[in-house]
Amino acid sequence: MKRIVVLGAGESGAGAAILAKKQGFDVFVSDMSAIKDKYKQLMDSHGIAWEEGQHTAEKILNADEVIKSPGIPKEAPMVKKLSEQSTHIISEIEFAGRYTHSKMICITGSNGKTTTTSLIYHIFKAAGYDVGLAGNIGRSLALQIAEDPHEYYIIELSSFQLDNMYDFRADIAILLNITPDHLDRYDNCMQNYVDAKMRIIQNQTPADSFIYWNDDPVIKRELAKYDIRAVQYPFSELKESGSIGYIEEGQYTIEEPTPFNMEQEELSLTGKHNIYNSLAAGIASDIAGIKKEAIRKSLGDFPGVEHRLEKVCKVGGVQYINDSKATNVDACWYALESMKTPVILILGGKDKGNDYNEIKPLVQEKCAGLVYLGADNTKLHRFFDGIGIPIRDTHSMKDCVRACYEMAQPGDTVLLSPCCASFDLFKNMEDRGQQFKTLVRSL
Repeated sequence: MKRIVVLGAGESGAGAAILAKKQGFDVFVSDMSAIKDKYKQLMDSHGIAWEEGQHTAEKILNADEVIKSPGIPKEAPMVKKLSEQSTHIISEIEFAGRYTHSKMICITGSNGKTTTTSLIYHIFKAAGYDVGLAGNIGRSLALQIAEDPHEYYIIELSSFQLDNMYDFRADIAILLNITPDHLDRYDNCMQNYVDAKMRIIQNQTPADSFIYWNDDPVIKRELAKYDIRAVQYPFSELKESGSIGYIEEGQYTIEEPTPFNMEQEELSLTGKHNIYNSLAAGIASDIAGIKKEAIRKSLGDFPGVEHRLEKVCKVGGVQYINDSKATNVDACWYALESMKTPVILILGGKDKGNDYNEIKPLVQEKCAGLVYLGADNTKLHRFFDGIGIPIRDTHSMKDCVRACYEMAQPGDTVLLSPCCASFDLFKNMEDRGQQFKTLVRSL
């Protein structure tokens, strides 16, 4: 019996373990952190052996194959040992893909992938398709294949998941954009990160589809290096040579495979970045054969994604917006670009090698104040203190919200769009956004 070891027992790890057990493997799960009770109960109910708070070498190094959770870096000591002895290390998505013939619609990009994935799922679900949501959001793909299979899966893929995918194939691959992110996990080398993102198209055949943003300079440069066999569906903000999806004279337009258009102002998502998300989602739905009326309705009534430009409430004439999902500079740029009123901007957290020059002109143009929120705000002080905008320095969400309340004037917008990961002060970006919303609502 082949032995499968799963490293990490979160949503993806626990799901992978259950699918592996169902397929007849000898399964062991190991997590260096504490495992949540719900995942312990899930594994216990399937008779799966697990450990927490440690990695026992003799129980791991004898694996025939290892399924690694995306959050574990390749530099982790146990991962290094496995690599040194040439043990095959894969992701949960790679493993799950072996046991299904369902259609896979896969979305990646530095920004917008959660919104686009959620929007495509919303369109498919509303159209009556048998569909599951998986990957970086939703439930574990492996667990769904094991216990609740669907005909279609809409899968958000991070670069970390793509790193350990080899034979998996996307029926429809969507690449939204590539801008610097997670460079701390890629030896501070942008090309390594770019190479990970481009894995979205590996193994695609002429029967498959590849949707991408035509104006992204990095994607443009990379495409020339690949022999792309899938049918290509480039989209852009405005009509241009080669693009099959765009906005023209206020009309949201898709030319292929089935021509489709609607008024841009009927789209539920606003802002330039959301044009790309809505185009990518519409094209994918069109390729899947969903009727125009269903696509039109869902593009118009999609409620949006929590922690992504989420309007919290107005207090004293000030609009508070939670964009905690903006964990890189590019995401913050899009948020600022969409603002129409003076902004009090909250920045800070765990810096991933950020270059703030990208947002400096927008900060100067749009911001009436900056509030730093992090364990160590030194880099922010060095970069922004000299540009002549009022600054406040905070190290907890409570102090941050209080500082924003004191700085903001009626008609302003307080925007939490931090450019950084949240792990210095918060459990994750959801915890950061949740604390922000709770404190704002109690003002």
